[in-house]
Amino acid sequence: MIAMPGAHREIPLVGGYTNAGQVVRVGDTVRRPQCSTSAAAHAVLEHLERVGFDGAPRFLGLDDRNREILSYVDGQAIVRPYPPWALTDEALAGVARLIRRYHDAMASFDPTPHIWPKPIPEPFQGRLVTHNDPNLDNVIFSGGRAVALIDFDLATPGSAVWDAACAARLWVPLRHESDVPPPLRGRWLERLRLFLDAYGLSPADRERFADALPQAHEWCYRIVRRAVAGGHETFERIWREGGRARAERTQQWLSMQVGPVRTAVSRADSSELRARS
Repeated sequence: MIAMPGAHREIPLVGGYTNAGQVVRVGDTVRRPQCSTSAAAHAVLEHLERVGFDGAPRFLGLDDRNREILSYVDGQAIVRPYPPWALTDEALAGVARLIRRYHDAMASFDPTPHIWPKPIPEPFQGRLVTHNDPNLDNVIFSGGRAVALIDFDLATPGSAVWDAACAARLWVPLRHESDVPPPLRGRWLERLRLFLDAYGLSPADRERFADALPQAHEWCYRIVRRAVAGGHETFERIWREGGRARAERTQQWLSMQVGPVRTAVSRADSSELRARS
């Protein structure tokens, strides 16, 4: 076999905070550090491959530095400054449909043999292994369409409503108006209904969605606070440069919006509302 020039060159990949600067592309593969629950994440990826889900990388083993080897997913992760197309309703609906396809693919997975990260709040636990970290830079787009989820380090047994809350707060987004990109200000209820309709969240889960939102935010930032306390350089910098203030604004905003969210999402879906108007 003839080695191709640059085949073993490591190209840093941007995006992400936990492993910032440590994720690299080597040819058609990605190399990432392992963590204490990587074996469970690998089991998720192997299951997704078995059931034919094409919206996640493939787990290919470990390299000689004990890093996990994943297939490289061709496309674009969303990082600042956000391209205008990433803020469109079409992109939002595409993310919702991708997460629904992921949940459908995971419905046959048995989580019991594996060790998972810190559990989510008990009311939202279940057998469905949810992604829990569908940040903008953890969704790969190709041709303006959401095609894959990456970074399954926080995957753990949860529920559809929990993952929908995790994703909606980031992608709608659901936060204080001053922290929302200008083109999306004033549209959060409309975009929230669009997201839940595109996902197809059940009426029963819509009833629980408002309660899941502030808990999902708190769960996420509990992880961040632990990283800051542990001296994680990237999280410390983000925390100092406004991350803590933004998190606190969002928590306060979400607590004030539980009522409006519950009213909005428990109604008939958007298409039905338009048909009645």
